[in-house]
Amino acid sequence: MGVAAPAPVTLDPVALAQALIRRPSVTPKDEGAIGLLVAALEGIGFTCETVVFSEAGTADILNLYAKIGEGGRNLCFAGHTDVVPAGNPSDWTHDPFGGEIADGMLWGRGAADMKAAIACFTAAASCFVAERGAGFGGAISFLITGDEEGVSINGTRKMIDWLRGRGEKIDLCIVGEPTSARELGDMVKIGRRGSLNGRLTVFGTQGHTAYPHLADNPIHHLIRMLNAVTSEPLDQGSAHFQPSTLQIATVDVGNPATNVIPAAAHAVFNIRFNDLWTSSSVAAWLREKFDAEGGRYRLDIQVSGESFLTPPGPMSDLLSEAILLVLGRKPELSTTGGTSDARFIRDLCPVAEFGLAGGTAHKVDESVSVRDVEALTSVYKTVLDLYFPAA
Repeated sequence: MGVAAPAPVTLDPVALAQALIRRPSVTPKDEGAIGLLVAALEGIGFTCETVVFSEAGTADILNLYAKIGEGGRNLCFAGHTDVVPAGNPSDWTHDPFGGEIADGMLWGRGAADMKAAIACFTAAASCFVAERGAGFGGAISFLITGDEEGVSINGTRKMIDWLRGRGEKIDLCIVGEPTSARELGDMVKIGRRGSLNGRLTVFGTQGHTAYPHLADNPIHHLIRMLNAVTSEPLDQGSAHFQPSTLQIATVDVGNPATNVIPAAAHAVFNIRFNDLWTSSSVAAWLREKFDAEGGRYRLDIQVSGESFLTPPGPMSDLLSEAILLVLGRKPELSTTGGTSDARFIRDLCPVAEFGLAGGTAHKVDESVSVRDVEALTSVYKTVLDLYFPAA
């Protein structure tokens, strides 16, 4: 008698999410999180490659590219295993790295952002491969980093270049960020605003407050310059984006004396800009406004990402259909929120973001519904079924 073939492996998304949460992978530490994911993926037939990227002045980061299947289209799931710090553990109802289940919720740092989503796609892939085998006429891949919550230098940005250097083609990518707002499936992100940080230093002439004619107060110049860029909106928004915004984060002088006019004053601000702008055009607008107010200044600019949009079409249609089939609702296609690694992936292929509800992300008592974890797995599995239809 022949030996029966082993039954295909299918994974429990909740159990895998618990295991990932129990790895305290606070940026830039990995703490075995990616190794745990590698073991799960290799167990269902994926080929896994881990890559460490380095750069002077930054921590080394472990990244993962995993793939199953050959030929045809390549659907990629992207995400990050790193998390933000938990803060004081005593402030939490449950151990932030315990992965506990209580009251129908999965608790822990990374539950929402975004270890549970990684577990969901892994479990969905295991079910799909168990049904169809590895020869389904296409490829499923994972692009996972440990550097999304940090400086984002040695993670997805460099992985994109690494994939291009190998000639690896990805056709569509889903990023598992927690995009749902009030209930699972109510929102899909099809783009993001750009983000620019400005550090403005205005120079004056120090002197006595009783003799202002012998000095030049930089604070007065700074107030006028900041007013020039906050008194009117940058724009009224565009077809798929809300209006661009400028928010002042801090104003600093560091002057302990009440009778001294300081020599310099500083301000830091952040601009979230839509697709009516580029970082270059925003920078030019800032300098034009500041120059018009006079005064000596230095403006240092750091751009963490340009605005981008994946126009409504095949990418959003695929996700919307799967969400409607599983959850019975049609998602809003949105570009709200902060930045994510989708800003790098957009240079490689069409990308959209869809995951669990994000209301507790980065908060004390971060948690997600166990029922939602199971439902998200079903949505991802349906995405695979729709994208790779059986012959």
